[in-house]
Amino acid sequence: MTEPAARPKSSPSSADVGTVKLDVLFRDQHHSLVRFFTRYPASRDDAQDLAQETFLRLTRIDLEAPGRLLRPAAYLRKIARNLLFDRAKLARRHHEDEHLDADDVPLAAADEESRLEARDSLTRLEAAINLLKPKTREVFLAYHIQGLTYAQIAERTGLALSSVEKQMGRAFDEIHRMTGLP
Repeated sequence: MTEPAARPKSSPSSADVGTVKLDVLFRDQHHSLVRFFTRYPASRDDAQDLAQETFLRLTRIDLEAPGRLLRPAAYLRKIARNLLFDRAKLARRHHEDEHLDADDVPLAAADEESRLEARDSLTRLEAAINLLKPKTREVFLAYHIQGLTYAQIAERTGLALSSVEKQMGRAFDEIHRMTGLP
């Protein structure tokens, strides 16, 4: 009996090579990308989604084209930064769309006097917030408008948790002093 002829090994197709390289890049860079995204106001799940989107955008280019991509890890970081910029622009647009001028807010009041008092209180509150020091205003708005916890604010701003608490106390004191509102 003769032994079966050995099959010649076929060389991987260029698509297979790209997949292998992308797989290696994913294994090498995925964890650091997730850490990168969690340094910004992103939950762990959001960071995972953003990392996935980063790799998805990377697959849209030909990794095998000559001279096309010399440093894929660096390009991956560039994509990640662009995703953050896109996300920030979208959040800014959303915030601008959601912003209402105090004069445009319809107030449900029993009478005209109550309505005018409420509008005046809103105007004084807005003016007081605008007069806060920038860091104090940032902390105050992050808590009351964006709904972040003190710990999230501390992580986002680089302040200690006790500093966030102090900034919130200052904000309340200053707003109360300027407006007379409780």
